[in-house]
Amino acid sequence: MTKADLSDLYRNYIACLNKQDWPMLGEFVHHDVVHNGRRIGLSGYLEMLQRDFDEIPDLHFNIRMLIADPPYIASRLSFDCTPKGSFLGLQVGGKRVSFTENVFYEFRNDKIREVWSVIDKVAIEAQL
Repeated sequence: MTKADLSDLYRNYIACLNKQDWPMLGEFVHHDVVHNGRRIGLSGYLEMLQRDFDEIPDLHFNIRMLIADPPYIASRLSFDCTPKGSFLGLQVGGKRVSFTENVFYEFRNDKIREVWSVIDKVAIEAQL
């Protein structure tokens, strides 16, 4: 897969998340996906995303930086949203917060096989 093809695939994955098109998630995510060292599988990944959207109804993934080096993607995502209650152990309680996430993905057979994600929790704490 070329860098351009992988970048396009990733952008389509992010569009899938933003539309909450859960039946399509398996087109992008491997059935045996690993997230931050934990094997959660596609069903666990879906549960994680659904929980995120339940806790943050206005959640929207914005790509700020994208680097493709097949089979890897490095992305900086930004968020400006309003978590309903607690988020990352912080009592946000409906306050609008802005933060970023640095995330790396490994693709196998054109699907996300492993994800390493770090959210800027300090930025959220500073806004509370």
